[in-house]
Amino acid sequence: MTSNFHDEAQELIALGNALTKPQQTWLRGHLEECADCRSYAEACSRVSVAVRSLPVAADARLVRATQMRVRFHASRMRETRARMWMVAVACLGVGLSAAVTAPLLWRLFAWFGERAGVSDMVWQAAYAGFWIVPVLVVSALLLARGTHLADHRE
Repeated sequence: MTSNFHDEAQELIALGNALTKPQQTWLRGHLEECADCRSYAEACSRVSVAVRSLPVAADARLVRATQMRVRFHASRMRETRARMWMVAVACLGVGLSAAVTAPLLWRLFAWFGERAGVSDMVWQAAYAGFWIVPVLVVSALLLARGTHLADHRE
């Protein structure tokens, strides 16, 4: 056998129980034939048992610090969930109000356009601007707050 088979066997031994059926079959066959790899597998097994038998105890300060971090993270998650609920309700409100007011505003702009004597293209562009400009302004402010303004607050 070449050293590649031994190297592969040692890699499979290191994986432990995470082997596929074909890998297990190949490894069992190799260990029956190779005394060196068999002794390596037994040594790995002894080390694994020894490591698992060691008691693991955490310092009381570490436990308190971990509990504090977990509680803080859980609190932040609750706050985020509450904020997201409010955002969802706000989005629903905005969507409903837009659905109700859009046809009314269309008629209002058409009426103003007719009274002012402007072409349909002009009042329709004004209507589109009425909906688009606030969105662009708010988007720019949120973008600035998220990037440029955030750097100055620190």
